[in-house]
Amino acid sequence: MIRLIRGFRDILPGETELWQHIETTAREIFTDFGFRELKVPIMERTELFARSIGAETDIVQKEMYTFADRKKDMITLRPEATASVVRSYIQQKMYATDPVQKLFTIGPMFRRERPQKGRYRQFYQIDAEVFGVASPLVDAQMILLLVTLFNRLAVNDARALVNSLGCPGCRPKYKKKLDTYLEAVASKLCDDCSRRRKTNPLRVLDCKVASCRKALVDVPAISDSLCDECSRDFDIFQKALTDQKIPFEVDKYLVRGLDYYNRTTFEIQTGALGAQNAVAGGGRYDGLVKMLGGPNQPATGFAVGLDRLAEITGLKAADFTPCPDLFIAALGPESQAAAFAWHCALGLRGVHSEMDFGDRSLKSQMKRANRLKARHVLIVGENELDNGAAIFRNMVTKKQVEIPLKTLVDQLGIRLKSSPANHGME
Repeated sequence: MIRLIRGFRDILPGETELWQHIETTAREIFTDFGFRELKVPIMERTELFARSIGAETDIVQKEMYTFADRKKDMITLRPEATASVVRSYIQQKMYATDPVQKLFTIGPMFRRERPQKGRYRQFYQIDAEVFGVASPLVDAQMILLLVTLFNRLAVNDARALVNSLGCPGCRPKYKKKLDTYLEAVASKLCDDCSRRRKTNPLRVLDCKVASCRKALVDVPAISDSLCDECSRDFDIFQKALTDQKIPFEVDKYLVRGLDYYNRTTFEIQTGALGAQNAVAGGGRYDGLVKMLGGPNQPATGFAVGLDRLAEITGLKAADFTPCPDLFIAALGPESQAAAFAWHCALGLRGVHSEMDFGDRSLKSQMKRANRLKARHVLIVGENELDNGAAIFRNMVTKKQVEIPLKTLVDQLGIRLKSSPANHGME
């Protein structure tokens, strides 16, 4: 038997319906706030991610699925969506029509990380981006979108953490302070942080290793080194969250794992996933569009881990499993032929029906109808064909009526499309 590749998984029927509900809920919220959906390819040129994410980041150095195609061009399965969305914004000249673009995309990403709870090598994200708006009010609105999504999905313990990473003007001042501090505690850092200290020191703040967390207790806060403009924007951002009654906490350790972030950064965490407690994150990346060859347009965005969100939602997958409106229990070849015609006709009318294609007893077919949780059963055999009427039974109330075969599809279409689960007996 050929098995799955480690770190990949099947999303089975039962789970899929819950995922579809999450995606539908997200699309509804995005549409209400003026976002439009964009589909981007799962493969891009490796250069796109090396330039945007940062050549020295763990993602580019260790985690990307990169290979040479037949022409020896280096290709990468996308490890995140923002770079692809920015590439599309530039290449398709969306800014020429209107620099302000509000876009979202939903789909799979790929990183070769160590598989663990809520983390897979093929994982799915809901990603939203806003281009052409520099105001920190939009950053606050992005968190409002996330909080709204989590509330509608019955995620009750989510909390928002926020920080500012400064801008290219004030960040060097902070990096000097950080370098001095990390030099003093270098012997207490883990191996990864010892390497990051030289290549990407901000990432040290994000380390979850206990010894590093202890060593960083007194690390300087980025917010103490912000320039006047960044400080003002961060104040406006926090006031907007407060005005929208969104609880949040300023976390001096909060950074993003990608080099392109600046100023506002945020993360949504939950206690339901253990150590891997982040379910969404994002922030502002004002320089990325220009860096990738586009105009100098500001941008902000976020990504939600769909795999993790599906695990922590208070909704149950069973509540979204579709149950047939009708199960057709047909006895004998002639009845099965008639049942097949009705089954197809009802499907074309938008009525979910099922039937048994084998030559099984009525008792066996009724058992299957119960397993499928069919709301109604239509029973037809030789007697019903002779009498010109089939038996229509409501599986909730147990009431049953006869329906003439000549008008059966029309009557069932009306009964099953217009009434609730225990309908059909009026």
